[in-house]
Amino acid sequence: MLWETISIVRDLPRLHEIASVLIRYGWGDLVRLLGISGMLERAGRVLHWQSTSEISQLDAPVRIRRALEELGPAFVKLGQVLATRVDMFPPHWIAEFEKLHSQVPPVPYERMHAELVAALGGEPEAVFARFDPEPVAAASIAQVYRATLKDGTAVVVKVRRPGIESVIHADLRILEHAAKLLESEVPESRRYDPVQIVSQFRRSLGRELDLAKEARNIDQFARDFADDPLVKIPRVYWEFTSQRVNVQEEIIGLAGVSGERLRAAGLDPKVLAARGADAVLRMVLVHGYFHADPHPGNVLFLPGNRIGIIDFGMVGMLTESRRNQIVDLLHALVRKDEQGVLQVLLDWSGDTSVDEERLAYDVTELLQSYDNLQLKDVKIGALLNDITAMMRENDLLLPADLILLFKTLITLEGLGQQLDPEFHMIDHVTPFVEAVIQQRYTPGALFARGRRSVREALEVVADLPRDLRHLLRDARRGRVKVDLDLKRLDHFGHQLDSASNRLTMGILTASLVIGSSIIMTVKGGPELFGLPLFGLLGFLIAFFNSVWIVFSIWRAGKH
Repeated sequence: MLWETISIVRDLPRLHEIASVLIRYGWGDLVRLLGISGMLERAGRVLHWQSTSEISQLDAPVRIRRALEELGPAFVKLGQVLATRVDMFPPHWIAEFEKLHSQVPPVPYERMHAELVAALGGEPEAVFARFDPEPVAAASIAQVYRATLKDGTAVVVKVRRPGIESVIHADLRILEHAAKLLESEVPESRRYDPVQIVSQFRRSLGRELDLAKEARNIDQFARDFADDPLVKIPRVYWEFTSQRVNVQEEIIGLAGVSGERLRAAGLDPKVLAARGADAVLRMVLVHGYFHADPHPGNVLFLPGNRIGIIDFGMVGMLTESRRNQIVDLLHALVRKDEQGVLQVLLDWSGDTSVDEERLAYDVTELLQSYDNLQLKDVKIGALLNDITAMMRENDLLLPADLILLFKTLITLEGLGQQLDPEFHMIDHVTPFVEAVIQQRYTPGALFARGRRSVREALEVVADLPRDLRHLLRDARRGRVKVDLDLKRLDHFGHQLDSASNRLTMGILTASLVIGSSIIMTVKGGPELFGLPLFGLLGFLIAFFNSVWIVFSIWRAGKH
Protein backbone atom coordinates (compact mmCIF):
# COMPACT_ATOMS: atom_id res chain seq x y z
CA MET A 1 0.00 0.00 0.00
CA LEU A 2 2.86 2.39 0.88
CA TRP A 3 4.61 1.69 -2.45
CA GLU A 4 1.35 2.24 -4.39
CA THR A 5 0.83 5.56 -2.58
CA ILE A 6 4.38 6.69 -3.40
CA SER A 7 3.87 5.68 -7.06
CA ILE A 8 0.60 7.61 -7.29
CA VAL A 9 2.18 10.75 -5.79
CA ARG A 10 5.11 10.43 -8.22
CA ASP A 11 2.71 10.12 -11.16
CA LEU A 12 0.35 12.97 -10.14
CA PRO A 13 1.42 15.33 -12.99
CA ARG A 14 0.83 12.58 -15.57
CA LEU A 15 -2.47 11.62 -13.89
CA HIS A 16 -3.63 15.23 -14.16
CA GLU A 17 -2.70 15.29 -17.86
CA ILE A 18 -4.52 12.00 -18.55
CA ALA A 19 -7.64 13.11 -16.65
CA SER A 20 -7.72 16.44 -18.49
CA VAL A 21 -7.52 14.75 -21.91
CA LEU A 22 -10.22 12.19 -21.03
CA ILE A 23 -12.56 14.92 -19.74
CA ARG A 24 -12.00 17.06 -22.83
CA TYR A 25 -13.02 14.13 -25.02
CA GLY A 26 -16.18 13.45 -23.02
CA TRP A 27 -14.94 10.63 -20.75
CA GLY A 28 -15.43 12.47 -17.44
CA ASP A 29 -17.58 9.65 -16.05
CA LEU A 30 -14.64 7.27 -16.46
CA VAL A 31 -12.39 9.73 -14.57
CA ARG A 32 -14.88 9.83 -11.70
CA LEU A 33 -15.37 6.08 -11.74
CA LEU A 34 -11.65 5.40 -11.42
CA GLY A 35 -11.32 7.84 -8.52
CA ILE A 36 -8.79 10.00 -10.36
CA SER A 37 -10.74 13.22 -9.78
CA GLY A 38 -10.89 12.78 -6.00
CA MET A 39 -7.19 11.91 -5.86
CA LEU A 40 -6.22 15.01 -7.84
CA GLU A 41 -8.56 17.32 -5.92
CA ARG A 42 -7.08 16.15 -2.62
CA ALA A 43 -3.65 16.93 -4.09
CA GLY A 44 -4.82 20.45 -4.88
CA ARG A 45 -5.03 19.98 -8.65
CA VAL A 46 -8.18 21.44 -10.16
CA LEU A 47 -9.85 19.69 -13.10
CA HIS A 48 -11.94 21.49 -15.71
CA TRP A 49 -14.93 19.34 -16.55
CA GLN A 50 -16.07 20.87 -19.85
CA SER A 51 -15.59 19.33 -23.29
CA THR A 52 -16.03 21.34 -26.47
CA SER A 53 -19.33 21.05 -28.32
CA GLU A 54 -17.46 19.95 -31.45
CA ILE A 55 -15.88 16.98 -29.61
CA SER A 56 -19.06 16.02 -27.76
CA GLN A 57 -20.84 15.48 -31.09
CA LEU A 58 -18.33 12.82 -32.22
CA ASP A 59 -19.06 9.10 -31.88
CA ALA A 60 -17.62 7.34 -28.83
CA PRO A 61 -15.05 5.27 -30.82
CA VAL A 62 -13.73 8.42 -32.51
CA ARG A 63 -13.44 10.25 -29.18
CA ILE A 64 -11.52 7.42 -27.50
CA ARG A 65 -9.21 7.05 -30.51
CA ARG A 66 -8.39 10.77 -30.55
CA ALA A 67 -7.83 10.76 -26.76
CA LEU A 68 -5.40 7.83 -27.06
CA GLU A 69 -3.51 9.63 -29.85
CA GLU A 70 -3.13 12.73 -27.70
CA LEU A 71 -1.98 10.77 -24.63
CA GLY A 72 1.15 9.51 -26.34
CA PRO A 73 3.12 6.34 -27.16
CA ALA A 74 1.91 3.95 -24.44
CA PHE A 75 -1.75 4.78 -25.06
CA VAL A 76 -1.34 4.56 -28.84
CA LYS A 77 0.16 1.10 -28.33
CA LEU A 78 -2.74 0.22 -26.01
CA GLY A 79 -5.16 1.18 -28.78
CA GLN A 80 -3.24 -1.01 -31.21
CA VAL A 81 -3.55 -3.95 -28.78
CA LEU A 82 -7.28 -3.28 -28.44
CA ALA A 83 -7.54 -3.29 -32.25
CA THR A 84 -6.61 -6.98 -32.09
CA ARG A 85 -9.43 -7.76 -29.63
CA VAL A 86 -12.05 -8.57 -32.23
CA ASP A 87 -13.64 -10.83 -29.60
CA MET A 88 -14.36 -7.83 -27.34
CA PHE A 89 -15.25 -4.90 -29.60
CA PRO A 90 -17.70 -4.63 -32.50
CA PRO A 91 -16.32 -3.84 -35.98
CA HIS A 92 -16.85 -0.05 -35.87
CA TRP A 93 -14.72 0.19 -32.68
CA ILE A 94 -12.01 -2.03 -34.22
CA ALA A 95 -12.01 0.17 -37.34
CA GLU A 96 -11.25 3.24 -35.21
CA PHE A 97 -8.53 1.52 -33.17
CA GLU A 98 -6.90 0.42 -36.44
CA LYS A 99 -6.49 4.09 -37.40
CA LEU A 100 -4.01 4.49 -34.57
CA HIS A 101 -0.48 4.47 -35.92
CA SER A 102 2.94 4.89 -34.41
CA GLN A 103 4.16 7.49 -36.91
CA VAL A 104 5.05 10.63 -34.93
CA PRO A 105 7.20 13.70 -35.61
CA PRO A 106 10.88 12.64 -35.49
CA VAL A 107 13.14 13.60 -32.62
CA PRO A 108 15.85 15.99 -33.91
CA TYR A 109 19.18 14.31 -34.62
CA GLU A 110 20.88 16.54 -32.00
CA ARG A 111 18.86 14.76 -29.28
CA MET A 112 19.15 11.30 -30.87
CA HIS A 113 22.93 11.60 -31.26
CA ALA A 114 23.71 10.95 -27.57
CA GLU A 115 21.42 7.89 -27.59
CA LEU A 116 23.15 6.54 -30.72
CA VAL A 117 26.63 7.05 -29.25
CA ALA A 118 25.66 5.27 -26.01
CA ALA A 119 23.96 2.39 -27.86
CA LEU A 120 26.65 1.87 -30.50
CA GLY A 121 29.62 2.47 -28.20
CA GLY A 122 31.02 5.19 -30.44
CA GLU A 123 30.21 7.92 -32.92
CA PRO A 124 27.89 6.66 -35.73
CA GLU A 125 30.25 8.17 -38.29
CA ALA A 126 33.12 6.08 -36.84
CA VAL A 127 31.15 2.83 -36.55
CA PHE A 128 29.73 2.97 -40.09
CA ALA A 129 31.27 3.90 -43.42
CA ARG A 130 28.28 6.19 -43.98
CA PHE A 131 25.43 7.24 -41.66
CA ASP A 132 22.47 9.31 -42.84
CA PRO A 133 21.22 11.56 -39.98
CA GLU A 134 17.84 11.98 -41.71
CA PRO A 135 15.46 9.34 -40.25
CA VAL A 136 13.74 6.95 -42.66
CA ALA A 137 10.86 6.42 -40.22
CA ALA A 138 9.88 7.79 -36.81
CA ALA A 139 7.65 5.65 -34.61
CA SER A 140 6.51 6.20 -31.03
CA ILE A 141 9.24 3.97 -29.55
CA ALA A 142 12.12 4.08 -32.03
CA GLN A 143 13.50 5.89 -35.08
CA VAL A 144 15.09 4.25 -38.12
CA TYR A 145 18.14 5.50 -40.03
CA ARG A 146 20.01 4.27 -43.11
CA ALA A 147 23.70 3.43 -42.89
CA THR A 148 26.45 1.53 -44.71
CA LEU A 149 28.84 -0.91 -43.05
CA LYS A 150 32.58 -0.74 -43.63
CA ASP A 151 32.27 -3.64 -46.12
CA GLY A 152 29.70 -1.69 -48.17
CA THR A 153 26.56 -3.52 -46.95
CA ALA A 154 23.46 -1.30 -46.74
CA VAL A 155 21.77 -1.56 -43.31
CA VAL A 156 19.02 0.09 -41.32
CA VAL A 157 19.67 1.26 -37.75
CA LYS A 158 16.70 1.26 -35.40
CA VAL A 159 17.35 3.14 -32.14
CA ARG A 160 15.07 3.90 -29.19
CA ARG A 161 13.86 7.44 -28.63
CA PRO A 162 15.58 9.12 -25.63
CA GLY A 163 13.63 8.94 -22.36
CA ILE A 164 10.91 6.68 -23.79
CA GLU A 165 11.36 4.01 -21.08
CA SER A 166 10.49 6.28 -18.13
CA VAL A 167 7.41 7.69 -19.92
CA ILE A 168 6.08 4.24 -20.77
CA HIS A 169 6.73 2.80 -17.29
CA ALA A 170 4.83 5.70 -15.68
CA ASP A 171 1.86 5.16 -18.00
CA LEU A 172 1.93 1.40 -17.32
CA ARG A 173 1.75 2.00 -13.56
CA ILE A 174 -1.29 4.22 -14.07
CA LEU A 175 -2.97 1.73 -16.43
CA GLU A 176 -2.42 -1.17 -14.03
CA HIS A 177 -3.95 0.84 -11.17
CA ALA A 178 -6.89 1.86 -13.38
CA ALA A 179 -7.47 -1.76 -14.50
CA LYS A 180 -7.63 -3.00 -10.90
CA LEU A 181 -10.08 -0.23 -9.95
CA LEU A 182 -12.22 -0.90 -13.01
CA GLU A 183 -12.40 -4.62 -12.25
CA SER A 184 -13.23 -3.89 -8.61
CA GLU A 185 -15.86 -1.20 -9.16
CA VAL A 186 -17.56 -2.27 -12.40
CA PRO A 187 -18.69 -5.92 -12.24
CA GLU A 188 -19.63 -5.87 -15.95
CA SER A 189 -15.99 -5.25 -16.89
CA ARG A 190 -14.73 -8.47 -15.30
CA ARG A 191 -15.68 -10.68 -18.21
CA TYR A 192 -13.25 -8.62 -20.32
CA ASP A 193 -10.50 -9.12 -17.68
CA PRO A 194 -8.97 -5.60 -17.85
CA VAL A 195 -6.09 -6.61 -15.55
CA GLN A 196 -5.14 -9.40 -17.97
CA ILE A 197 -5.37 -7.01 -20.94
CA VAL A 198 -2.98 -4.54 -19.28
CA SER A 199 -0.69 -7.45 -18.36
CA GLN A 200 -0.69 -8.57 -22.02
CA PHE A 201 -0.05 -4.96 -23.02
CA ARG A 202 2.90 -4.69 -20.60
CA ARG A 203 4.50 -7.80 -22.12
CA SER A 204 3.91 -6.51 -25.65
CA LEU A 205 5.48 -3.12 -24.85
CA GLY A 206 8.37 -4.81 -23.06
CA ARG A 207 9.14 -6.79 -26.22
CA GLU A 208 8.99 -3.65 -28.36
CA LEU A 209 11.27 -1.72 -26.01
CA ASP A 210 13.87 -4.49 -26.20
CA LEU A 211 15.23 -4.12 -29.73
CA ALA A 212 17.42 -7.20 -29.21
CA LYS A 213 14.21 -9.22 -28.85
CA GLU A 214 13.17 -8.17 -32.35
CA ALA A 215 16.61 -9.25 -33.58
CA ARG A 216 16.13 -12.70 -32.02
CA ASN A 217 12.74 -12.93 -33.74
CA ILE A 218 14.42 -12.17 -37.07
CA ASP A 219 16.99 -14.92 -36.51
CA GLN A 220 14.22 -17.41 -35.71
CA PHE A 221 12.34 -16.62 -38.92
CA ALA A 222 15.58 -16.76 -40.90
CA ARG A 223 16.14 -20.32 -39.63
CA ASP A 224 12.53 -21.30 -40.41
CA PHE A 225 12.85 -20.11 -44.03
CA ALA A 226 16.49 -21.01 -44.62
CA ASP A 227 15.37 -23.60 -47.21
CA ASP A 228 12.99 -21.24 -49.05
CA PRO A 229 14.70 -19.01 -51.66
CA LEU A 230 11.38 -17.23 -52.36
CA VAL A 231 11.21 -15.62 -48.90
CA LYS A 232 13.82 -13.05 -47.85
CA ILE A 233 14.43 -12.34 -44.13
CA PRO A 234 16.96 -9.61 -43.22
CA ARG A 235 20.24 -10.52 -41.57
CA VAL A 236 20.97 -9.15 -38.08
CA TYR A 237 24.40 -7.68 -37.29
CA TRP A 238 24.77 -8.70 -33.66
CA GLU A 239 28.09 -6.91 -33.15
CA PHE A 240 26.13 -3.62 -33.19
CA THR A 241 22.80 -4.81 -31.74
CA SER A 242 21.57 -4.43 -28.13
CA GLN A 243 18.40 -3.58 -26.21
CA ARG A 244 18.69 0.04 -27.35
CA VAL A 245 19.72 -0.38 -30.99
CA ASN A 246 19.05 -2.88 -33.76
CA VAL A 247 21.19 -3.05 -36.90
CA GLN A 248 19.91 -5.25 -39.72
CA GLU A 249 20.32 -5.70 -43.45
CA GLU A 250 18.29 -3.29 -45.56
CA ILE A 251 15.87 -5.03 -47.92
CA ILE A 252 15.00 -2.86 -50.92
CA GLY A 253 11.74 -3.66 -52.65
CA LEU A 254 8.30 -2.37 -53.54
CA ALA A 255 5.73 -2.05 -50.73
CA GLY A 256 2.08 -1.06 -50.64
CA VAL A 257 1.83 -0.44 -54.39
CA SER A 258 -0.86 -1.20 -56.94
CA GLY A 259 -0.91 -4.16 -59.28
CA GLU A 260 -0.18 -1.87 -62.22
CA ARG A 261 3.09 -0.66 -60.69
CA LEU A 262 4.09 -4.22 -59.83
CA ARG A 263 3.47 -5.37 -63.39
CA ALA A 264 5.40 -2.35 -64.68
CA ALA A 265 8.33 -3.52 -62.54
CA GLY A 266 8.16 -6.98 -64.09
CA LEU A 267 6.40 -8.64 -61.14
CA ASP A 268 3.23 -10.78 -61.13
CA PRO A 269 0.71 -9.66 -58.44
CA LYS A 270 -1.13 -13.02 -58.53
CA VAL A 271 2.07 -14.95 -57.83
CA LEU A 272 3.09 -12.49 -55.08
CA ALA A 273 -0.31 -12.78 -53.37
CA ALA A 274 -0.10 -16.58 -53.42
CA ARG A 275 3.48 -16.73 -52.16
CA GLY A 276 2.82 -14.22 -49.39
CA ALA A 277 -0.19 -16.21 -48.17
CA ASP A 278 1.73 -19.50 -48.31
CA ALA A 279 4.63 -17.99 -46.34
CA VAL A 280 2.40 -16.75 -43.49
CA LEU A 281 0.33 -19.96 -43.40
CA ARG A 282 3.55 -21.94 -43.17
CA MET A 283 4.53 -19.80 -40.17
CA VAL A 284 1.17 -20.42 -38.50
CA LEU A 285 0.39 -24.07 -39.21
CA VAL A 286 3.89 -25.55 -39.55
CA HIS A 287 6.26 -23.49 -37.40
CA GLY A 288 3.78 -22.10 -34.85
CA TYR A 289 5.72 -18.81 -34.87
CA PHE A 290 4.31 -16.08 -37.09
CA HIS A 291 4.66 -12.43 -38.09
CA ALA A 292 1.68 -10.78 -36.42
CA ASP A 293 1.58 -7.55 -38.44
CA PRO A 294 1.75 -8.38 -42.18
CA HIS A 295 0.37 -5.03 -43.34
CA PRO A 296 1.45 -3.67 -46.77
CA GLY A 297 4.37 -1.67 -45.34
CA ASN A 298 5.98 -4.76 -43.81
CA VAL A 299 5.80 -6.98 -46.91
CA LEU A 300 8.20 -6.10 -49.73
CA PHE A 301 8.10 -7.41 -53.30
CA LEU A 302 11.49 -8.27 -54.76
CA PRO A 303 12.74 -9.20 -58.26
CA GLY A 304 11.92 -12.75 -59.26
CA ASN A 305 8.52 -12.49 -57.52
CA ARG A 306 10.18 -13.03 -54.16
CA ILE A 307 8.74 -11.86 -50.82
CA GLY A 308 10.70 -9.80 -48.31
CA ILE A 309 9.39 -9.46 -44.74
CA ILE A 310 10.52 -6.77 -42.28
CA ASP A 311 9.60 -5.36 -38.83
CA PHE A 312 9.42 -8.35 -36.49
CA GLY A 313 8.54 -6.41 -33.33
CA MET A 314 5.12 -8.08 -33.10
CA VAL A 315 5.06 -11.87 -33.41
CA GLY A 316 2.68 -14.59 -32.30
CA MET A 317 3.36 -18.09 -31.00
CA LEU A 318 1.14 -21.18 -31.05
CA THR A 319 1.69 -24.43 -29.20
CA GLU A 320 1.28 -27.74 -31.03
CA SER A 321 -2.05 -28.39 -29.28
CA ARG A 322 -3.33 -24.95 -30.30
CA ARG A 323 -2.26 -25.50 -33.91
CA ASN A 324 -4.17 -28.78 -33.86
CA GLN A 325 -7.28 -26.98 -32.58
CA ILE A 326 -7.01 -24.43 -35.40
CA VAL A 327 -6.68 -27.22 -37.96
CA ASP A 328 -9.68 -29.00 -36.40
CA LEU A 329 -11.75 -25.80 -36.57
CA LEU A 330 -10.85 -25.07 -40.20
CA HIS A 331 -11.42 -28.72 -41.17
CA ALA A 332 -14.82 -28.72 -39.45
CA LEU A 333 -15.78 -25.42 -41.11
CA VAL A 334 -14.85 -26.74 -44.56
CA ARG A 335 -16.89 -29.93 -43.93
CA LYS A 336 -19.68 -27.95 -42.18
CA ASP A 337 -19.30 -30.18 -39.14
CA GLU A 338 -21.36 -28.49 -36.42
CA GLN A 339 -20.14 -30.73 -33.59
CA GLY A 340 -16.52 -30.27 -34.63
CA VAL A 341 -16.83 -26.45 -34.56
CA LEU A 342 -18.73 -26.54 -31.25
CA GLN A 343 -16.10 -28.74 -29.58
CA VAL A 344 -13.24 -26.41 -30.51
CA LEU A 345 -15.13 -23.34 -29.25
CA LEU A 346 -15.88 -25.13 -25.97
CA ASP A 347 -12.19 -26.00 -25.63
CA TRP A 348 -11.34 -22.32 -26.15
CA SER A 349 -13.85 -21.19 -23.53
CA GLY A 350 -11.79 -22.90 -20.80
CA ASP A 351 -13.44 -22.66 -17.36
CA THR A 352 -15.93 -19.99 -18.44
CA SER A 353 -19.56 -20.88 -17.84
CA VAL A 354 -21.16 -21.50 -21.26
CA ASP A 355 -24.77 -21.91 -22.35
CA GLU A 356 -23.97 -24.85 -24.63
CA GLU A 357 -27.46 -25.07 -26.08
CA ARG A 358 -27.41 -21.44 -27.19
CA LEU A 359 -23.84 -21.75 -28.52
CA ALA A 360 -24.77 -24.90 -30.49
CA TYR A 361 -27.73 -23.06 -32.03
CA ASP A 362 -25.49 -20.13 -33.02
CA VAL A 363 -22.93 -22.51 -34.59
CA THR A 364 -25.69 -24.18 -36.63
CA GLU A 365 -26.98 -20.78 -37.75
CA LEU A 366 -23.43 -19.69 -38.71
CA LEU A 367 -22.79 -22.78 -40.84
CA GLN A 368 -26.20 -22.50 -42.52
CA SER A 369 -25.35 -18.95 -43.59
CA TYR A 370 -22.44 -20.44 -45.59
CA ASP A 371 -24.44 -23.43 -46.82
CA ASN A 372 -25.09 -22.17 -50.36
CA LEU A 373 -21.61 -20.75 -50.93
CA GLN A 374 -18.95 -22.56 -52.88
CA LEU A 375 -15.64 -23.05 -51.12
CA LYS A 376 -13.87 -20.50 -53.31
CA ASP A 377 -16.42 -17.85 -52.33
CA VAL A 378 -15.81 -18.18 -48.58
CA LYS A 379 -13.82 -15.24 -47.21
CA ILE A 380 -11.66 -16.18 -44.25
CA GLY A 381 -11.80 -12.63 -42.85
CA ALA A 382 -15.60 -12.54 -42.86
CA LEU A 383 -15.76 -16.06 -41.42
CA LEU A 384 -13.39 -15.25 -38.54
CA ASN A 385 -15.29 -12.02 -37.85
CA ASP A 386 -18.51 -14.04 -37.67
CA ILE A 387 -16.92 -16.50 -35.25
CA THR A 388 -15.61 -13.74 -32.98
CA ALA A 389 -19.00 -11.96 -33.08
CA MET A 390 -20.66 -15.24 -32.06
CA MET A 391 -18.21 -15.66 -29.18
CA ARG A 392 -18.77 -12.05 -28.11
CA GLU A 393 -22.56 -12.56 -28.07
CA ASN A 394 -22.06 -15.67 -25.90
CA ASP A 395 -19.79 -13.76 -23.48
CA LEU A 396 -16.76 -15.81 -24.49
CA LEU A 397 -13.25 -14.41 -24.94
CA LEU A 398 -10.67 -15.72 -27.37
CA PRO A 399 -7.50 -17.14 -25.78
CA ALA A 400 -4.72 -14.55 -25.91
CA ASP A 401 -2.59 -16.53 -28.38
CA LEU A 402 -5.46 -16.69 -30.90
CA ILE A 403 -6.24 -12.98 -30.90
CA LEU A 404 -3.13 -12.07 -32.91
CA LEU A 405 -3.66 -15.06 -35.21
CA PHE A 406 -7.18 -14.03 -36.22
CA LYS A 407 -6.03 -10.47 -36.79
CA THR A 408 -3.07 -11.69 -38.86
CA LEU A 409 -5.22 -13.87 -41.13
CA ILE A 410 -7.72 -11.05 -41.69
CA THR A 411 -4.90 -8.59 -42.53
CA LEU A 412 -3.25 -11.13 -44.81
CA GLU A 413 -6.44 -11.76 -46.76
CA GLY A 414 -6.90 -8.01 -47.25
CA LEU A 415 -3.34 -7.68 -48.55
CA GLY A 416 -3.84 -10.60 -50.95
CA GLN A 417 -7.02 -9.07 -52.37
CA GLN A 418 -5.25 -5.73 -52.89
CA LEU A 419 -2.73 -7.52 -55.07
CA ASP A 420 -5.18 -9.87 -56.79
CA PRO A 421 -8.95 -9.19 -56.74
CA GLU A 422 -9.51 -12.89 -57.45
CA PHE A 423 -7.38 -13.98 -54.46
CA HIS A 424 -9.18 -16.50 -52.20
CA MET A 425 -7.50 -17.21 -48.89
CA ILE A 426 -9.47 -20.41 -48.41
CA ASP A 427 -7.76 -21.91 -51.50
CA HIS A 428 -4.42 -21.61 -49.71
CA VAL A 429 -5.68 -22.66 -46.26
CA THR A 430 -7.27 -25.92 -47.44
CA PRO A 431 -4.07 -27.64 -48.71
CA PHE A 432 -2.26 -26.84 -45.44
CA VAL A 433 -5.16 -28.21 -43.39
CA GLU A 434 -5.38 -31.38 -45.48
CA ALA A 435 -1.61 -31.91 -45.24
CA VAL A 436 -1.67 -31.58 -41.44
CA ILE A 437 -4.69 -33.94 -41.18
CA GLN A 438 -2.96 -36.54 -43.36
CA GLN A 439 0.25 -36.21 -41.33
CA ARG A 440 -1.69 -37.01 -38.15
CA TYR A 441 -2.67 -40.46 -39.41
CA THR A 442 0.63 -41.66 -40.83
CA PRO A 443 1.92 -44.82 -39.09
CA GLY A 444 4.79 -42.87 -37.52
CA ALA A 445 2.52 -40.17 -36.08
CA LEU A 446 0.00 -42.72 -34.75
CA PHE A 447 2.79 -44.75 -33.12
CA ALA A 448 4.30 -41.60 -31.52
CA ARG A 449 0.92 -40.50 -30.13
CA GLY A 450 0.13 -43.99 -28.85
CA ARG A 451 3.52 -44.29 -27.14
CA ARG A 452 3.10 -40.84 -25.56
CA SER A 453 -0.41 -41.71 -24.29
CA VAL A 454 0.76 -45.02 -22.80
CA ARG A 455 3.70 -43.31 -21.09
CA GLU A 456 1.45 -40.61 -19.60
CA ALA A 457 -1.09 -43.20 -18.40
CA LEU A 458 1.64 -45.29 -16.75
CA GLU A 459 3.04 -42.17 -15.04
CA VAL A 460 -0.40 -41.34 -13.63
CA VAL A 461 -0.88 -44.91 -12.33
CA ALA A 462 2.63 -45.02 -10.87
CA ASP A 463 2.17 -41.65 -9.08
CA LEU A 464 -1.33 -42.44 -7.75
CA PRO A 465 -0.30 -44.21 -4.46
CA ARG A 466 2.15 -41.42 -3.61
CA ASP A 467 -0.42 -38.68 -4.37
CA LEU A 468 -3.09 -40.42 -2.26
CA ARG A 469 -0.62 -40.86 0.61
CA HIS A 470 0.26 -37.14 0.52
CA LEU A 471 -3.42 -36.17 0.39
CA LEU A 472 -4.37 -38.38 3.39
CA ARG A 473 -1.37 -37.16 5.41
CA ASP A 474 -2.25 -33.50 4.76
CA ALA A 475 -5.89 -34.19 5.66
CA ARG A 476 -4.88 -35.79 9.01
CA ARG A 477 -2.70 -32.78 9.81
CA GLY A 478 -5.43 -30.33 8.84
CA ARG A 479 -3.39 -28.87 6.01
CA VAL A 480 -5.88 -29.42 3.19
CA LYS A 481 -6.82 -25.99 1.85
CA VAL A 482 -9.71 -24.87 -0.30
CA ASP A 483 -9.05 -21.63 -2.18
CA LEU A 484 -12.10 -19.44 -2.76
CA ASP A 485 -11.73 -16.46 -5.06
CA LEU A 486 -14.49 -14.12 -3.89
CA LYS A 487 -14.65 -10.98 -6.03
CA ARG A 488 -14.87 -7.62 -4.21
CA LEU A 489 -14.32 -9.29 -0.78
CA ASP A 490 -11.37 -7.00 -0.04
CA HIS A 491 -13.38 -3.96 -1.12
CA PHE A 492 -16.28 -5.06 1.09
CA GLY A 493 -13.87 -5.48 4.01
CA HIS A 494 -12.58 -1.92 3.55
CA GLN A 495 -16.16 -0.62 3.47
CA LEU A 496 -17.03 -2.58 6.64
CA ASP A 497 -13.89 -1.28 8.34
CA SER A 498 -14.78 2.34 7.43
CA ALA A 499 -18.36 1.89 8.63
CA SER A 500 -17.11 0.42 11.93
CA ASN A 501 -14.76 3.37 12.43
CA ARG A 502 -17.57 5.86 11.82
CA LEU A 503 -19.87 3.96 14.20
CA THR A 504 -17.20 3.94 16.91
CA MET A 505 -16.59 7.67 16.48
CA GLY A 506 -20.34 8.26 16.63
CA ILE A 507 -20.63 6.40 19.94
CA LEU A 508 -17.64 8.27 21.40
CA THR A 509 -19.12 11.59 20.26
CA ALA A 510 -22.49 10.77 21.86
CA SER A 511 -20.67 9.79 25.08
CA LEU A 512 -18.77 13.07 25.08
CA VAL A 513 -21.99 15.06 24.63
CA ILE A 514 -23.70 13.23 27.54
CA GLY A 515 -20.62 13.45 29.79
CA SER A 516 -20.09 17.13 29.02
CA SER A 517 -23.74 17.87 29.74
CA ILE A 518 -23.38 16.26 33.19
CA ILE A 519 -20.16 18.21 33.90
CA MET A 520 -21.95 21.46 32.97
CA THR A 521 -24.36 20.92 35.88
CA VAL A 522 -21.60 20.35 38.46
CA LYS A 523 -20.41 23.38 40.41
CA GLY A 524 -16.76 24.03 41.04
CA GLY A 525 -13.62 23.43 39.07
CA PRO A 526 -11.90 25.67 36.44
CA GLU A 527 -14.13 27.82 34.28
CA LEU A 528 -13.89 29.59 30.89
CA PHE A 529 -16.33 32.36 29.92
CA GLY A 530 -18.25 31.46 33.05
CA LEU A 531 -18.73 27.82 31.96
CA PRO A 532 -17.03 24.65 33.30
CA LEU A 533 -13.79 24.24 31.31
CA PHE A 534 -13.91 20.41 30.98
CA GLY A 535 -17.54 20.44 29.87
CA LEU A 536 -16.74 23.08 27.25
CA LEU A 537 -13.75 21.07 25.97
CA GLY A 538 -15.92 17.96 25.73
CA PHE A 539 -18.51 19.79 23.62
CA LEU A 540 -15.72 21.21 21.39
CA ILE A 541 -14.20 17.73 20.77
CA ALA A 542 -17.67 16.31 20.12
CA PHE A 543 -18.29 19.08 17.55
CA PHE A 544 -15.09 18.32 15.61
CA ASN A 545 -15.85 14.58 15.75
CA SER A 546 -19.30 15.27 14.28
CA VAL A 547 -17.79 17.34 11.48
CA TRP A 548 -15.34 14.49 10.70
CA ILE A 549 -18.16 11.89 10.63
CA VAL A 550 -20.34 14.03 8.31
CA PHE A 551 -17.39 14.71 5.96
CA SER A 552 -16.42 11.00 5.94
CA ILE A 553 -19.97 9.94 5.03
CA TRP A 554 -20.19 12.63 2.31
CA ARG A 555 -16.85 11.59 0.80
CA ALA A 556 -17.83 7.91 0.80
CA GLY A 557 -21.06 8.81 -0.99
CA LYS A 558 -19.12 10.52 -3.80
CA HIS A 559 -17.16 7.32 -4.46
